[in-house]
Amino acid sequence: MINKSFYSVLLLLSAVVFGACHSTDATRKPLAQRQQPQSPQVETVNADGIRRITIHDLEELRTGGKVFIVDVRTQAMYDEGHVPGAVLIPSNEVATRIKEFPRDKTIVTYCS
Repeated sequence: MINKSFYSVLLLLSAVVFGACHSTDATRKPLAQRQQPQSPQVETVNADGIRRITIHDLEELRTGGKVFIVDVRTQAMYDEGHVPGAVLIPSNEVATRIKEFPRDKTIVTYCS
């Protein structure tokens, strides 16, 4: 008797959870049509202590000549496409090529 009640409650709970996961709000506009509220920029502090920047920040640094962009992917991936001005230094070579990194610029690395 208890097992039947338990399984009935479990089935009902599962139906509610899955129903909520797959529900849609017909009144909501698609993401591209929604107007995003402008909020003040808040810098997130990441656990590794490394600052992340936006593509807009990168472009500003790049046009101002204040950045050294390092692509740490493989040669094949770099050849498929890369950020303009990026220098290819695969991640397994960074330690041996550290002298190539300028000390007077912001260093930005990317891998995808």
